[in-house]
Amino acid sequence: MPWLKAAITRIGFDDFSTEIVNVIRLFYEQPTIEWGDAADADWAMTMEAYEGEPEREASCKVRLAMMDGSGSWNYSHSQLLVGEGESRRGAFKRVILYALLQVLRESTGMEQPWGILTGVRPTKLMHNLLKEHGMETSQQILREQYLVTEPKVALLSEIAERQLKVIPDFFALDKEVSIYIGIPFCPTKCAYCTFPAYDIRGNNGSVDGFLQGLHYEIRETGRWLKQAGLGVTTIYWGGGTPTSIEAEEMDSLFQTMQEAFPALDKVRELTVEAGRPDTITPAKLAVMRKWKVDRISINPQSFTQSTLDTIGRHHTVKETVEKFMLSREMGLDNINMDLIIGLPNEGVEQFNHTLEQTAKLLPESLTVHTLSFKRASKMTKNRGEYEVAERDEIREMMILAEQFTERHGYKPYYLYRQKNILGNLENVGYSLENRESLYNILMMEERQSIIGLGCGAVSKIVFHGEEQGEVSKIERFPNPKEPSAYIENYRSYVDKKLQMLDQAYCSAKLSSVME
Repeated sequence: MPWLKAAITRIGFDDFSTEIVNVIRLFYEQPTIEWGDAADADWAMTMEAYEGEPEREASCKVRLAMMDGSGSWNYSHSQLLVGEGESRRGAFKRVILYALLQVLRESTGMEQPWGILTGVRPTKLMHNLLKEHGMETSQQILREQYLVTEPKVALLSEIAERQLKVIPDFFALDKEVSIYIGIPFCPTKCAYCTFPAYDIRGNNGSVDGFLQGLHYEIRETGRWLKQAGLGVTTIYWGGGTPTSIEAEEMDSLFQTMQEAFPALDKVRELTVEAGRPDTITPAKLAVMRKWKVDRISINPQSFTQSTLDTIGRHHTVKETVEKFMLSREMGLDNINMDLIIGLPNEGVEQFNHTLEQTAKLLPESLTVHTLSFKRASKMTKNRGEYEVAERDEIREMMILAEQFTERHGYKPYYLYRQKNILGNLENVGYSLENRESLYNILMMEERQSIIGLGCGAVSKIVFHGEEQGEVSKIERFPNPKEPSAYIENYRSYVDKKLQMLDQAYCSAKLSSVME
C-alpha cells in the first residue's frame, strides 16, 4: 500500500475532515494531508460540494491530479436530500465520500469491498436500516449509497438475521444489562496487543490489591442492579487473560458474583477467556465447571511455532492442543478459538496449516481476525521488524477461512472492523448452530448497556429513547488501565459510574412512573 503527501482544497463546505482522511487511508498508508496548497505534494485534490435547500440535491465534484503530470481524474455525484438534522447531515456526508471513493478507485485501481464504510460496526448500521426499511431496501441502500460490494452486503444480511434469531428480544433488552470483568494480567504481552495486559509477575500494582478493588466493584454494582430492578443478560471475563490468576482467586470472585448479582442462575451466558493455554490448569477448569461457565476461549492465533515465538506468546502449539483436550475431558463443551490472518512471516501456506490443525479440534466457535496495526502496540512501534503479507494474499487467506467455516458447518454471527486492518477487511465470528456468543453480539451492536468492572474495563451506558429499541445516546466510562492506578482510585470510579447509571436508568424509570 503506497504512502503519499496530498494537498486537498475544499470548496463549499468545511466539515468531515476525519471521514475524508479515513477514506483516503483505505488506499494509502499513513497519508499526510495538507488542507490547501502543498508544494511537495504527490497529488492535489479539489473537492466542491454544495447542499441545497430542503428537498433539494446535494452535489459533490472531486478532481484529482498527480503533481508529476502522470494522470488526472474527475468524478461528480449528487443525491436528493430529505429530512433534517443528523439524517440530513449524514446524507450530505455520503455524497462527499461517495465521489471521493470513486476518484480514488479510478486513480489507484483498488477495489474497496466495504465502500465508504470505515467504522467499526457495519452490522449496527444494518440493524438500523432493517428497522426502518426492511431487508431488500436496506441491501439496496448499502450497495447504492455506501458502495458496499455484493458479497459484503450478503454477509451483513446473514449476520443480522442470525443475531435476531439468536436473541429474539434484541430490541427489548433495556431492563437488563451485561457485565464485562477485566482481569489485566497476562504471562507476557503479545506484540500486536493494546489491551490492558500486564505481566502478572511485574511491579505495576499487586494482584491482591487489584482483586480487592474488583470484589468491591462487583458488590457495589450488584447492589445498584438490585435497587434499579435490572437483571443480567451475559457476563464476560476478559483482559488480559483471566486465567492468569490462581484457581482460588477465581473461585472467590465467582462467590462474590453469586452473592452480589441478581439471579445469577438466570444469566443467559457466562464466558471466561482462557486465551493463553499456558494459564490453563485442571484446578482452574474445575472452578469454571463448579460455577457453570458456559463458554471459554482457548486462542492459538496460529499453529506455527515460529510465529508464536515472534509475537511473544510463550506457549507451544502442542500445549494449545493439550489444554484444549483437557478442557474437553473436564466437561467444557463450548470452546471458542481465535485465529489471526496476516501475522508476521505468515502467508497462505502457514494459514492453511493453521486451518488444518483447527479441523482436528473443531471448537464450537471460531473468531477469524485480520491483523490490525494498533497505534500503541509493540508491532506498530517497531513495524520495520515485522514482515506481513500483501493485500491480495490477505484476501486469499480470508477466502480460505470462509471456505473452511462453510465446509465444517460454521455460520457467521458477528463482525467488526478496525482501523489499520490489513486488506481493509474485517474480523468475523463463526459458530456452530446455537453456539454463538451472546455477549459478542450485544457488545458489538450496542443495544444494551455493558457495565465494565475491573482494570481497563470500559462501560458503555445506553440511554434508551421513548420507543422500544430506540437508543438516544451512548456514553463511555473507562476504568483506569494500569493496576496501580486502579488500586488507588477504584472507589471514586465506582461512585462516578453508578451516578451515570442512575442518570440512564433510575431517572428514566421515575419519568415512566410519573407519566
